[in-house]
Amino acid sequence: MSVARGLKTVLYDINLTIAPGEHVAILGPNGSGKSTLIKTITRECYPLAGDDCHVKILGRDRWNVFELRSLLGIVSNDLTATCTRDISVEEGILSGFFSSIGLQPYHHVTPAMREKARGVIELLKIGHLRGRWLAELSSGEARRVVIGRALVHSPLALLLDEPANSLDLFAMHELRQTLRTLAQSGIGIVLVTHHLPDLIPEIERVIFLDNGRISADGPKTELLTAERLSRLFGVSVQLIERDGYFHLC
Repeated sequence: MSVARGLKTVLYDINLTIAPGEHVAILGPNGSGKSTLIKTITRECYPLAGDDCHVKILGRDRWNVFELRSLLGIVSNDLTATCTRDISVEEGILSGFFSSIGLQPYHHVTPAMREKARGVIELLKIGHLRGRWLAELSSGEARRVVIGRALVHSPLALLLDEPANSLDLFAMHELRQTLRTLAQSGIGIVLVTHHLPDLIPEIERVIFLDNGRISADGPKTELLTAERLSRLFGVSVQLIERDGYFHLC
């Protein structure tokens, strides 16, 4: 597929398959088209028309978007920025059942929904935040609420667009531990980032996106080298691996 935003084509001839339950990182510099790729998967963007251009999600090329939202959990900076209203943490997580931000009078919250929300809150270790307002939370706390909102449906995969942006060291550590727990539970993870330490050890496959094109796709152990990363980001770097995490210097 190729994808345009406005009058500019930003993804060119993308040919990509991600299997159910796979843990994948899409890595590239700012402006490489990473966020557009995620938005195409979530149907915010659509590919350019053409006989050989198509997108299949979970084996289908046509979806009711509301049905699809219950199968894919989306965590993005856009969504985190939206979750700043006077809504409690528990309401914010429950709103994931309705693909909304907060609960409306016409939303019918069942006991089963509340039980599932409590389980997600326990999983993410945010019980102490349950009664707080989203507008009062730190960036790291808000990010975990958005992840919780994405998890209430028990989605088949999580799509995370630059999830560690604006987080301090403690919040980044907590986020990565949460993602490791989710990955080990069997949920698929597609992580978009330009920040190498975001790649948790459970991610085994890396895709390089450069100027709107896939420049490499393969095992993490093969692609994460100083030479390849220097070429991708256009600057000479050195690579350090420690405890399954990679760092540039």
